[in-house]
Amino acid sequence: MEIAPSPITFCSKEHQKIYREWFDIADSDGDGRIIGNDATKFLALSKLSRQELKQIWALADSKRQGFLDLAEFVTAMKLVSLAQAGREITSDILKSGGLMENTEPPSMEGLETFVAKNKGLKMDSKPAVNGSASVQSQILSSAQWFTSKSVKKTPPSAVTSIIDGLKRLYNEKLKPLEATYRFNDFVSPFLTNSDFDAKPMVMLLGQYSTGKTTFIKHLLRCNYPGAHIGPEPTTDRFVVVMSGPDERTIPGNTIAVHADLPFSGLTTFGGAFLSKFECSQMSHPLLDQVSFVDTPGVLSGEKQRTQRTYDFTGVISWFAAKCDLILLLFDPHKLDISDEFKRVIASLRGNDDKIRVVLNKADQVDTQQLMRVYGALMWSLGKVLNTPEVVRVYIGSFNDKPINGEVVGPIGQELFEKEQDDLLMDLIDIPKKACDRQINEFVKRARAAKIHAYIISHLKKEMPAMMGKAKAQQRLIDNLEDEFAKVQREFHLPGGDFPNVEHFREVLNSYNIDKFEKLKPKMIQVVDDMLAYEIPELLKNFRNPYE
Repeated sequence: MEIAPSPITFCSKEHQKIYREWFDIADSDGDGRIIGNDATKFLALSKLSRQELKQIWALADSKRQGFLDLAEFVTAMKLVSLAQAGREITSDILKSGGLMENTEPPSMEGLETFVAKNKGLKMDSKPAVNGSASVQSQILSSAQWFTSKSVKKTPPSAVTSIIDGLKRLYNEKLKPLEATYRFNDFVSPFLTNSDFDAKPMVMLLGQYSTGKTTFIKHLLRCNYPGAHIGPEPTTDRFVVVMSGPDERTIPGNTIAVHADLPFSGLTTFGGAFLSKFECSQMSHPLLDQVSFVDTPGVLSGEKQRTQRTYDFTGVISWFAAKCDLILLLFDPHKLDISDEFKRVIASLRGNDDKIRVVLNKADQVDTQQLMRVYGALMWSLGKVLNTPEVVRVYIGSFNDKPINGEVVGPIGQELFEKEQDDLLMDLIDIPKKACDRQINEFVKRARAAKIHAYIISHLKKEMPAMMGKAKAQQRLIDNLEDEFAKVQREFHLPGGDFPNVEHFREVLNSYNIDKFEKLKPKMIQVVDDMLAYEIPELLKNFRNPYE
């Protein structure tokens, strides 16, 4: 899987210096981000048409975060230069590395006047050498944010991206509702800043020896630290493969308390799980864009379920909510879906849009057998995935060995290559869709928190004022399905958005319903207003500035 290197690596040292100086000039507040207002002022010096600049911004801000960092600014400058030379600006132009590499800096008319006008707006600080001071201050402010114990209101001026805006809305609007009705105990732990800042993640699930670890190795073109590959169940732990300055593995307990990593919520699964969890770090351009979660092979038999010392499906469900893509791997000789695998797939409920199925090692059977294997796989999945839509299945052999042409023939070989290209494009698009995915997950969480508040307050209302509280609580827990139905009818809520009854009942048994909070309509209204007005306004503020 090829990830294009940062555009600034294509530049000579002389050009790098120019682009860094221009970036510092355009970045009026020195936060390492050029937002729409700053960009429109600086790019106006190029004298390009509004339509051309609109297309340039769309290509440079490929992740749709609402700002340009240094690498994206360099991309924008190179596109400006090509547009000034008369080239049509399309997405294909980014794929032509040679064209981007040999591009001279664009002509920016009136740059000296622009610098003089903006000089007074810059803070009186020591100029950064190659942007290092700016980067250090950014790292320092991030560290202070992560280690802050009290939640402080973020002033609107400090919101310089969509993600910043979501952080502010969560801390000021949504988190109070979650805390009041104990959403963190029933559904999902509170979000931290590291949850918002985390890179996109891809989780691989499957039975043992279906090629999960080999799949990651194939994408990275090398082994990651701690990787074990073999026909027996080799991966006995959850491994997060992510970018780092050096090659090393970090134990689960250390990762869970690391403020800058989004795994603090895993502490709820206890030390038994954390001893089976680790992080594998290495420097790799692909891992700068996306992280991978390698999981233990799902085994068959009741013994595997009863002898796990932690909630396996609970951990899978936690990761599923955090991940951007979930790959279910099968091979032609392991199409059966065991009871545990069925429970694992059921735990992905609510994340159906993220699921993709990979029929791996498909070159081990000929074309006729492959057709039968594909049919058998779809039949098996149809009994487990309770959706009317057909799930996307990629067929191929995702390892470093060449495709076995003698077995699959020329038609099969061409099919595998096309399927592999489609899957790789799906993976390459993940970073571009990461911001949209975060918005989607945030809105989904807000709606879940609202429904949870309605349920908790309804149960509180059904409790007697004086006598018979224990019996009333047991009656409510036993008839939880009926209580959910009452809440649904009273507040006109969609039934598909309600939590799993059995899981809710299990958690509820540990609580005294009488101590729950009554419904607070003002808190619900705050979240409704956030969904109806503030999130759309946030997206409007950080859309393409030329629209």
